[in-house]
Amino acid sequence: MLAGSISVFYRCLGIGRSSRNPNICTRCSTHVAEGRLVEVSVLFADLSSFTALTQDLGAEKTHEVVDAFLRMATEILVRHGAFIDKYVGDAVMALFSIPVRQDDHAQRAIAAAIEINAALKTLGARFNLPLQASTGIATGFARVGRLGSDDAKDYTAIGDVVNLSARLQSKAGAGEILINDECYRLAHDAYPDARLEEAMLKGFRDPVRAYRLQQADGPPLRDDSEDTTVSERISIGAIIFGILGAPCAVLTLIGPLAVAVGATSLFGLAGILTFLDQSVLRIPLLILVTLGACANIYTVWHARQLRANAKVPEQLTTATTLEKQRTAFVLTASAITFGLVIFEVVAHNRLH
Repeated sequence: MLAGSISVFYRCLGIGRSSRNPNICTRCSTHVAEGRLVEVSVLFADLSSFTALTQDLGAEKTHEVVDAFLRMATEILVRHGAFIDKYVGDAVMALFSIPVRQDDHAQRAIAAAIEINAALKTLGARFNLPLQASTGIATGFARVGRLGSDDAKDYTAIGDVVNLSARLQSKAGAGEILINDECYRLAHDAYPDARLEEAMLKGFRDPVRAYRLQQADGPPLRDDSEDTTVSERISIGAIIFGILGAPCAVLTLIGPLAVAVGATSLFGLAGILTFLDQSVLRIPLLILVTLGACANIYTVWHARQLRANAKVPEQLTTATTLEKQRTAFVLTASAITFGLVIFEVVAHNRLH
């Protein structure tokens, strides 16, 4: 009824092809299963390393490439019976076996992923870019229904299977397809060479078994606790940052103490702070302000080291005007503090 001359009659009634899946009508898409647990296969496909490419492409070119990829992926997914759930940046999420039940939904999802990877070669040649996709597929039970409104466009699936699909996609390398154990169980005959892997993934209490298809030369599946881009070891710099909060902590720590201690010598021991020079607290305070000045100088040095790290985003490698002003203040105040402490020690020794 969606094609041919009779389709004119249905269009007059406001019935047409669903934008989520042109294989069903808009009326079907508003009466899909609600509030039921159904077995589905969820697919996430994302352009690999595309963030790095956008820095050279610019906004206009980036939009053109992403739009072409999503249109191409959508066409392939729909051809295999997928229901397009959403687009997230340069990624697409699709559901198989809803709203129309498909006994071979796992096989359909894998076949669609393979076809997307193959089509990316042609798309990459068109834009003269090395385009590849990383894909995660998970099969399991999810609750389906509209979320947040009664609009058909808000129809989606909720459950661990959705989260698992997204996690597998994030672990898949460029040109790879990573599927969960249940998906492979339903389609293992066609992929006897798939590589079994197991790891602890974020959000899951038990180890996740997954199979890697169309293997690239990427690393094996790793626990999320090991998958970090910056070392998690605790350094002395982290401890100092934690205690002081930031180099500008000198405003509340070093300045008052240094002036209080140094003033006893600068203005004579007969001044109002003479008691400080004679107190048992004198030596501990001198040590404290000296360590504080050293700590603030270290934070400045440590900040420079962090900015020089190759893993730091480019926009964070250049200090702002305010940060430069604070750094200058820290260095100046620390130098004054050292001077006051040295003066106090020398003057005290001469008097005694």
